[in-house]
Amino acid sequence: MGLIGCTRCGRVWPDGTPRCGRCGHKLRSRDPKSIQKVWAWWLVGLICYVPANVYPMLQTRTLVFTQENTIVGGAVELANHGSYAIALVILVASVLIPVSKFGVVALLALSVRHRARLSARRRLQLYELVEYIGRWSMIDVFVVAILSSLVQLGSIVSVKPGPAALYFALSVIFTMLSAQAFDSRLIWDREAKNGASPAP
Repeated sequence: MGLIGCTRCGRVWPDGTPRCGRCGHKLRSRDPKSIQKVWAWWLVGLICYVPANVYPMLQTRTLVFTQENTIVGGAVELANHGSYAIALVILVASVLIPVSKFGVVALLALSVRHRARLSARRRLQLYELVEYIGRWSMIDVFVVAILSSLVQLGSIVSVKPGPAALYFALSVIFTMLSAQAFDSRLIWDREAKNGASPAP
């Protein structure tokens, strides 16, 4: 439409206007470093995700023993005790969803530079799905925090978060930042370069 919006105050100006006349903010239609930011946050999130699955997520101490469980190990133990539904929820929230988010964000970033098999509309739906799921990615950290606050019986039983909780939280945060750094309009820019019709 030949218009550009100020990301600071929201005022709309004709395309090509260098600065916002209301607040003085520099106007630009696209973030030229969007893909670099996506990959930077994505890589840091992936690095944090590795120790999140290697180190223990939960440390349980009693008078008799001390037990440390990783994410997958805790889910397996719950399944062995018959809590299949809870184990499934933990596996989906802690393994399936994070790995899927890493894959989708990488796919979106690569599709901007290279030709993709998926249509632009389907890629946009994947992006919106990743944005929606992001708010539910901290379920493991919430469970650990609740258990740590509720199960504190002095020297008898104590439950404390393990080092994996911090790494998992950081991984989720960095993955969310990676998805937010992605400029979805680049999908349609790529379609226009390929000669496809623009978005309706």
